[in-house]
Amino acid sequence: MRILITNDDGINAPGLSVLHDIATELAGADGEVWTVAPAFEQSGVGHCISYTHPTMIAEMGARRFAAEGSPADCVLAGIHDVLKDTPPDLVLSGVNRGNNSAENALYSGTLGGAMEGALQGLPAIALSQYLGPKTHGLDNPFECAAAHGARIIRQILDADPKDQTGYRLFYNVNFPPCAAVDVVGTVATPQGIRPEPSFKVEPHTAPSGRRFLWASGGNQRIPTAPGTDAAMNLQDYITVTPMRADLTCHDSLARLKDALT
Repeated sequence: MRILITNDDGINAPGLSVLHDIATELAGADGEVWTVAPAFEQSGVGHCISYTHPTMIAEMGARRFAAEGSPADCVLAGIHDVLKDTPPDLVLSGVNRGNNSAENALYSGTLGGAMEGALQGLPAIALSQYLGPKTHGLDNPFECAAAHGARIIRQILDADPKDQTGYRLFYNVNFPPCAAVDVVGTVATPQGIRPEPSFKVEPHTAPSGRRFLWASGGNQRIPTAPGTDAAMNLQDYITVTPMRADLTCHDSLARLKDALT
């Protein structure tokens, strides 16, 4: 198996090293793991691509490339440049430092990389490590992802429909904020939403007198509705959420059609 990995925390992020180990286990002795990751951190860029300016790419080592762009740029570079003659069988994105449950998924560059993989017709999975008080004391805060990642990916690939048409599925995996041994189980969940908006901006004045706005996130310990992703993560479950790039609200179409006649 040939696996392309990327992330949004940047090519030197520890979570990418964890993902490389996971991918190496999955690929097997005869497989290959190729890295194309952002040269600099790209957290929060979502599924953006560098449409109006070029992306510089540099080879950093064997099967390891850094691109000055978003995770989606990196996936495009991996498929259409680095691996153009030998396309990958699987795209993995992560392991993100922090959760991409609930509304975080909508901002996530980690999911943006997986989404682009799916749009290119490939199986694609995003992996994120929820952090919290129980992970702060661990020698490796990504311990849960490292211990369970390969198994979860195999299970997802076994269940992934083989003959998909239209918008292809991709998967959002969130590992709970606990030690690997304390994981209760793995569940398929819908995406949740926290009761209050997670992101806002805070004004600050620089020493030069110029005014800047810093984006800040909300409390990640607030659970979502029972049975949804963040709620189950906070109960020490690994969650897997199937997703598509189709943003249509299908259950509203009929009502809207009636309103427009």
